[in-house]
Amino acid sequence: MKRRDFLKNVAVGSLLVNVPTRLLAQANGYPDLAMIQGDSPAQITKEAIAAIGGIKRFIAKGDVVIVKPNIGWDRTPEQAACTNPEVVKALVELCVEADAKQVIVMDNTINPARRTYARSGIAKAAKEAGAKVPYVNPHHLKKMALNGEWFKEWEVYTDFVEADKIINVPIAKTHSLSRLTMGLKNWLGAVGGARNQLHQGLDYAMIDLAKFFKPALTVLDAYRILVRNGPQGGRLSDTQLNKIVVAGVDYVAVDALGATFFDIKPEELPYLQLASERGIGRIDLEKLKIEKRTI
Repeated sequence: MKRRDFLKNVAVGSLLVNVPTRLLAQANGYPDLAMIQGDSPAQITKEAIAAIGGIKRFIAKGDVVIVKPNIGWDRTPEQAACTNPEVVKALVELCVEADAKQVIVMDNTINPARRTYARSGIAKAAKEAGAKVPYVNPHHLKKMALNGEWFKEWEVYTDFVEADKIINVPIAKTHSLSRLTMGLKNWLGAVGGARNQLHQGLDYAMIDLAKFFKPALTVLDAYRILVRNGPQGGRLSDTQLNKIVVAGVDYVAVDALGATFFDIKPEELPYLQLASERGIGRIDLEKLKIEKRTI
C-alpha cells in the first residue's frame, strides 16, 4: 500500500499504526536499532542503514520520498542546531540508489528559509546528491484530521502526506521546553499554523504528529550534538562531538537511545514515558537488540 493511500484511510491507519514492527524485524534477523560511530558522517549513516536491513527494506523503486531534516536555524554545521548536511546527503544518495522516483528535502524553518537552507549546508549537499530542495509553500497547507489524543486537526503541508515514504532525520540537541529535541519534536517542521500554540501541550503534540506522519525510518544525527542553549545554540562551546548516527524503525526507541547521549534516562522525558505507556514505541533499551559498532 502506498503511503498516500494509507493516510487517506485514517480509520484503517489507526488500526495499523501500532503494529509491532520490531517483531517482524527481529524475525528477519535485523536489530531494533543501529548505533554506528566513526569519523565520516556519511559513512556511519550508510553503515547504520545497512545494519538494519539496507535502504531497500524501506524505499521501493518509484517511491516519492521526503527526507525531513531539521533546517530550522541560521547556523553552521559546527554549531549543531541543524541536521548535519553529510548525513542528509548520504540518505538522499541511498534513496537515489534504491531507484526512488523523486527525493525531496524540506522543512518549515524558524529563521528565514533562504538563510537556513544555505548556511546549514543542507541545500547544497542535498542538491548535489540529486534531491529537490524546495521551501515550504503556504499554498500547500491544508487543515487535516490528525485524530490525535491531544489535538484532532491542524494545518499540514500536503507535500508530506502525498509522499510515499518519509525519512525523519533530526539532530539531537537540548530544548528549553521539552528538555531534548530529536525525532518526535522534528515533526513541528512539517506543519504550519500557530506552532507556538503546540507548546501548550508539547509532549502530547509530538506524539500525535509522529503517529500521523508515520515515518518509514528515523535516522538520528548525533555526530555533533547541542548540549547547551538549545534549540538554536550559537557557540561552538555549546556542542559536543560524538561522531554517532542512530537508525531504526521505532522512532520512540531512537529518541530513547538519543537521550542517553545527554546522560538522561528515557523515562525521565515525559513524552517518551507517555509514548511507552501508550504502546507507541519502546524505551526499555536493555530489552532491545541494538547493534553498536565503531568504524
